[in-house]
Amino acid sequence: MTSMTRVALAVCLGLAFLIPRSGYAQAFPAKAIRVVVPFSPGGSTDVLARIVAQRMTEAFGQQVVIDNRAGANTIVGTELVTKAAADGYTLLMTIDATVVINPHAYSKLPFDPLKDLAPITKVAALPLIVVAHPSLPFKNAREFIAFAKANPGLSYSSSGYASTAHLSLVLLGERTGARFTHIAYKGGGQAVVDALAGYVPLFVTAVPTVAAYLKSNKLKPVAFTSLKRHHSLPEVQTFAEVGITDYDVTIWYGMFAPAGTPQPTIGRLREEVAKVVANPEARERLAALGADPVGNTPEQLEAEIRADYARWGKIIRQGGIKITE
Repeated sequence: MTSMTRVALAVCLGLAFLIPRSGYAQAFPAKAIRVVVPFSPGGSTDVLARIVAQRMTEAFGQQVVIDNRAGANTIVGTELVTKAAADGYTLLMTIDATVVINPHAYSKLPFDPLKDLAPITKVAALPLIVVAHPSLPFKNAREFIAFAKANPGLSYSSSGYASTAHLSLVLLGERTGARFTHIAYKGGGQAVVDALAGYVPLFVTAVPTVAAYLKSNKLKPVAFTSLKRHHSLPEVQTFAEVGITDYDVTIWYGMFAPAGTPQPTIGRLREEVAKVVANPEARERLAALGADPVGNTPEQLEAEIRADYARWGKIIRQGGIKITE
């Protein structure tokens, strides 16, 4: 065999080796993708997931279907994903609490979110707003903090114990020296009713939940918990603006795959989600939810998860916050 023949043979073998790998990468997805949402249909996470799924279906030419698996504060649906094949065909769309709060608030989980889930992207972020009954005397964030410090134990409500909304004022108290009393509701409906009646003077929630009552002055805005003001109410301050350092709290929505999913698959999924949240129509629909599109990289999301995990872990331990049900 001549040297030229040997070279040609080596080239052919190399190409033969590469073709299946290249073909595999290009073939994904070759079948329907399931996105598990660990909430009932109709909530913000479900709506967001359906916005993403619709456009991913169009981009992939394969159905991207939503599978609602509510239960145990997102644990049921999340566990299902952590035990699925790591091939990109079973994904999870969930909120920050699943991966950065639940591991600390529950004594035991059937999975480790830091080890058993692979971040794909943070799809969107949702700032929280503290609203108050109009009868309360403060007019802005600075006056509110002074009032809260002068009235220890001031009550506030949220839509769930150990939720991001609950912890937002626990963190605010830690940063300012104010002390609040949390009243947990199962969902925002009754919390709104009691806030309007003045039974609980403060309510921490997302803007869409209370937008109509803010417009009619039945509730008044106090401040956003995010670092920057929000486009929905640009005149409302943030707590960070009035000198509270290291205070930035948002609910964020992330997409995950089972740990071990191939990086090319993770990259392809992230790329398509980023295109979705950059689309003007999708951004408009997100804005209606009060959410800001993100679409960051897996590495950026992982870094945020680790930072939030450490922050909320400290707050939960200090506050003795535990979910026992």
